[in-house]
Amino acid sequence: MTPLFHIHKANCISPQESFQQINLETLHDPVGKKMLSVEPGYENIPLGILRRMGRAVRIGVGTAIPIIKETAAADGIIIGTANGGMEDCIKFLNQIIQYEEGQLTPGNFVQSTTNAIAAQLGILNSNRSYNITHVHRGLSFENAAIDAAMQLVENKTNSYLLGAVDEISAYNFNIEYLGDWYKDEDVLASELYTGDTKGSIAGEGAAMFLVNKNKEDAIATMQAIHMLHTENEVLVAQQLRHFIETHLPAGEKIDLLLSGENGDNRILKYYTAAEKLMDEDVAIARFKHMTGEFTTASSIATWLATYILQQQQMPAHMTKRAGHSSTYKNILIYNNYRGAQHGFMLISGKD
Repeated sequence: MTPLFHIHKANCISPQESFQQINLETLHDPVGKKMLSVEPGYENIPLGILRRMGRAVRIGVGTAIPIIKETAAADGIIIGTANGGMEDCIKFLNQIIQYEEGQLTPGNFVQSTTNAIAAQLGILNSNRSYNITHVHRGLSFENAAIDAAMQLVENKTNSYLLGAVDEISAYNFNIEYLGDWYKDEDVLASELYTGDTKGSIAGEGAAMFLVNKNKEDAIATMQAIHMLHTENEVLVAQQLRHFIETHLPAGEKIDLLLSGENGDNRILKYYTAAEKLMDEDVAIARFKHMTGEFTTASSIATWLATYILQQQQMPAHMTKRAGHSSTYKNILIYNNYRGAQHGFMLISGKD
């Protein structure tokens, strides 16, 4: 099978120390049931522009700018997000009431649209090429990645900035907390998987990648992606088995299952079904105690996969089951959003 694309650069801003000076061994805990991103100083963003940015735009642009500055102009910007700048959207709606539909400040409105991150990146870099945002709830990043792969089928020499970003907004947090998607009790990150209760912890973050068809100097390869909508764990297991049999290169094996298990006992059955498909020598790791649960968490998983493939190691707190392999070459990511949206990604390291 021909790979979808090769990953050449990867950056991530998350609730852990994942940007520039990376330290994943130190585990940051949630505060008030929220895993907020550890934001850098954003030295690459002009201060006049930075102070006008909404939080989601700031995180997304801050993650992408170093990649853009280190490379030639990308031939397109492809971003996945479910909520975009929801916090700014609510601020703008509140202004309508506060000022009785009078003279409103446009900043919150401009920053509130879901395509604000991709648009801001295009403006900052004078990039007039392909610019699109995918909004598909828990499969937003997967759809963005497939779009990048489709673009590269037609434009084999191009490179694209691919990424995803979502923030914790007060509006979304309150609605989803009332919907029982977050835990009633406060939990430490290290204790997320030990309880048997419903809900998870709120998360946020951004991950950005430079992708193209050039295998030379790539840090990882996206072999395949598959998505499905179902609440039947048997069908999920069947589809995952078929995905592995179809896309795993001949003679290769899965070295690591990177699971999106999130501490919600209502969702656990899907991840258990996936784990049962793995041979005993396959390592199993989890990541949502580091990121929290949010719609584009799979983009952070993709960044983690590239990091593990480069470093050939991962923090002990991620490990659920140790494998027998001394090296990581093929990593399978399985992420599930609310028991209905399922995404599989197969990522390989250098030969």
